[in-house]
Amino acid sequence: MFAQADAKFDGGAPGLGIGLAVVRSLVGLHGGTVRAHSAGQGLGTRIEVRLPLAGAPHAFLPDGAAGGSGAAAAARRILIADDNVDAAELLAELLRLAGHDVRPVSDGRAAIDLAAAWRPEVMILDIGMPLANGYDVASWVRRQAWGRDVLLVAVTGWGREQDGDRAARAGFDRRLVKPVEIDHLLALL
Repeated sequence: MFAQADAKFDGGAPGLGIGLAVVRSLVGLHGGTVRAHSAGQGLGTRIEVRLPLAGAPHAFLPDGAAGGSGAAAAARRILIADDNVDAAELLAELLRLAGHDVRPVSDGRAAIDLAAAWRPEVMILDIGMPLANGYDVASWVRRQAWGRDVLLVAVTGWGREQDGDRAARAGFDRRLVKPVEIDHLLALL
């Protein structure tokens, strides 16, 4: 899904190459744009970030999502499970700003333990997690009497059709491909 130039030739740090995708997603949440310019390999890169002038607080959230009487009526108990702790915390904070009660965890076993005790209304599950993957967690939730009405949202880096079929068989209601668009997620809620 992501690509990075070969780090062994330019002395760069190894990694997944997701930095620009994350920046583009975050800047997009604020109505901005990101452009990368380079004269070629080894000649450096200029990244241009453009953001609109600040407006009302939480202007990036859909109407009624931030504050006011609409937020209280739509507030949900949301469990986020993602082994990328930073991504889970960022998503949790964005959902809190929209008025939701959110609890992030970093592995599938912790998701099962918290879900059993807290009984969330919505679970946003990364597919590739340690201790229990998202498919296993979703299947477990659906076997619980209280879990039949939980909105299960799969979050994955893979967007192939067969990945969607597998998510549906595991019990997911929706599948979102990373990076998740916050407006789309809020509309689901």
